[in-house]
Amino acid sequence: MQSWPLPPIPGLPGSGRPLRLYDTATGEVRPTAPGATARMYVCGITPYDATHIGHAATYVAFDLVHRVWRDGGHPVRYVQNVTDVDDPLLERATRDGEDWRQLADRETRLFGTDMAALRVLPPDDFVGAVEAIDEIVPLVRRLLDVGAAYHVGDDVYFSVHSAPRFGYEAGLDLPTMLALSAERGGDPDRAGKKDPLDPVLWRAARDGEPCWPSELGPGRPGWHVECAAIALGRLGMPFDLQGGGSDLAFPHHEMSAAHAEVATGEWPFARHYVHAGMIGLAGEKMSKSLGNLVLVARLRERGTDSAAVRLALLAGHYRSDRDWTDELLAMAEHRLAQWRSAVALPAGPDAHPVLAAVRRQLADDLDAPAALATIDRWAYDAQLRRDRDPAAPALVRDLADALLGIAL
Repeated sequence: MQSWPLPPIPGLPGSGRPLRLYDTATGEVRPTAPGATARMYVCGITPYDATHIGHAATYVAFDLVHRVWRDGGHPVRYVQNVTDVDDPLLERATRDGEDWRQLADRETRLFGTDMAALRVLPPDDFVGAVEAIDEIVPLVRRLLDVGAAYHVGDDVYFSVHSAPRFGYEAGLDLPTMLALSAERGGDPDRAGKKDPLDPVLWRAARDGEPCWPSELGPGRPGWHVECAAIALGRLGMPFDLQGGGSDLAFPHHEMSAAHAEVATGEWPFARHYVHAGMIGLAGEKMSKSLGNLVLVARLRERGTDSAAVRLALLAGHYRSDRDWTDELLAMAEHRLAQWRSAVALPAGPDAHPVLAAVRRQLADDLDAPAALATIDRWAYDAQLRRDRDPAAPALVRDLADALLGIAL
């Protein structure tokens, strides 16, 4: 699957700091420790509607991780999936009388256009579930062979009791897990399952649904095993970071980690599990199911500068749940204008302390709000102070682009 183009990334003097991130599994901010190449898997979209601000916030957050690692001297191997066959996609296609493949293709292309506009660095591997079926089937077969999977009729389910550490990643109690499983694509009431939490690995063919021939019988993959197979095939384990929105911690990330760990006999799936907060509108989580969406494409169509959209998202800490408002966007537009005015000056205050501060702030669990405030102070001083460095505006322009993804 084709991802979007890589934007130019300015070089910066010196090198960035080691990155510390909050890990959901341990409940603490701790160092990431990538090897020569940092390896990151971020769960992608189910392409049945356009990219909304909640999606954008998640991918901008992990774009910061990508940029900080690169600035610290680590090449990054970044993998992202696209769940291009799943119940929500099929339901939307049926509702609209559209072929599900055309719907998925169109929305995936629009997602790429939105990501490019927001200057999100593209993944090295952008992989659809459909193109990964030949990788998913052997993983399901392996789980059957080691006794970690079983049949309910012609469907194949994973036994959560086969994973000795099941629950370690999200750290939730059983009632919460049951409630979230029912809410987020599980079927805890399915008769014949060994445990209500057991997720489907392979869904046997149903009338009117797409299916693929396989040694498991005709069918299609479950959601969680898709990501396990794609990550194992391209990153191996343990890789450095599995990321996504906080609504993916359970069941999706918990289950995909369990699949991979049981199949390989290794632990952990990822060294860090990192989750971005939810974006709300008028106090409610923004989601396709609720229909309370602010679409990135719609903002772009009405002439909103994508850099302002990105600045608005960076104004809140990536882990915090927060609301999107017109006032937030207006403040970001004002900030963008101030920064552009300052870097257009022929000279300004020494910017090397700004670079050092922004690097320090981003390395500390991606404290983007503090980084924005640092550049705000420089932009204010640039209009007032007499000590002038003709190289300063260019350095601020470059660091805003390279580290924050803001083109000035």
